[in-house]
Amino acid sequence: MLNDYHQEAVMTWNIASAKQQFSEVVRLTAEEPQAIYNRDKPVAVMISAQDFADFARWRAERDRPKLAQHFDEIRALLAADGQDGIEIPLRTTRYNAMVDAPHYWDEPTDSARKD
Repeated sequence: MLNDYHQEAVMTWNIASAKQQFSEVVRLTAEEPQAIYNRDKPVAVMISAQDFADFARWRAERDRPKLAQHFDEIRALLAADGQDGIEIPLRTTRYNAMVDAPHYWDEPTDSARKD
């Protein structure tokens, strides 16, 4: 059998031989997953503890709600409360030095230059 990731030969086991050589199957899981077959059909795969931890971390990350889902929840709560959204005030009163300072763009005078 070929491994989908590395295209190398992978050790396969039927259920009876996996039971008889269980410690060998467990030892080999440190190197790569071990496929177990029943009548030429895959029924299980033994993986290392690290691979399982990586998989569990990936699954938890995949199942975590996305930011868009949180926004959808907030919109639904606002709609249920009769509101159409969050009011955001205009930011027109904030000081802007480039616009509000009278001499911001003026060329420096000779006395202001320091060589």
